[in-house]
Amino acid sequence: MTTRVLLADDQALIRAGFKMIIDAEAGMQVVAEASDGREAVELARTQRADVVLMDIRMPVMDGLEATRRISADDSLAGVRVLVVTTFEDDDNVLLALQAGASGFVGKNVAPADLLQAIRVVATGEALLSPAATRGLIGRFLENLRPPVRTDGLKVLTDREREILILVAHGLSNEEIAARLFLSPLTAKTHVNRAMAKLEVRDRAQLVVLAYQSGLVNPGDQLPAS
Repeated sequence: MTTRVLLADDQALIRAGFKMIIDAEAGMQVVAEASDGREAVELARTQRADVVLMDIRMPVMDGLEATRRISADDSLAGVRVLVVTTFEDDDNVLLALQAGASGFVGKNVAPADLLQAIRVVATGEALLSPAATRGLIGRFLENLRPPVRTDGLKVLTDREREILILVAHGLSNEEIAARLFLSPLTAKTHVNRAMAKLEVRDRAQLVVLAYQSGLVNPGDQLPAS
């Protein structure tokens, strides 16, 4: 199976660089390029890409709104958005995750890491770099209003809540399995059940919800094993 990628960036040079890397990889293909968010949404609908590599700052329609529209379109339920950003100054990354993005990479990402990020997102197993994600979400949430605590997590079992906390701290399924003396498959099953119960698209949305609900707070330490 070939992973079909849509590039959305207003800088032609960046698109050309990403295209060269992706098209040179077996099993991947750039099927379309967009120079603004509106065009990205239209091409996502017509080209049936598996992954949209989405810049945030674009003319006509920015990447945040484009991500929202793709995520809200039931006909594009299988399309994953991978945000391309600069970690140092892009305060919109958390908003992109809330809008439905499955993860993010930096514009200076190494070619091998870009390809791996696309593979991960294509399978729905976001969040890419757990440590970076955790730190980034925590930093941005400190600047937002306090989390709104809801009863929405009551649908989870104690084990699922425990695993959700570990997911929010950036642990992979394998790390969760080792910590809780489970098989990786069992850990993945618990994560998938939590996503289904909470009606979120993928792991990225699960992490955001854990912070928004107050289950995990910026600065929290990883629970003792």
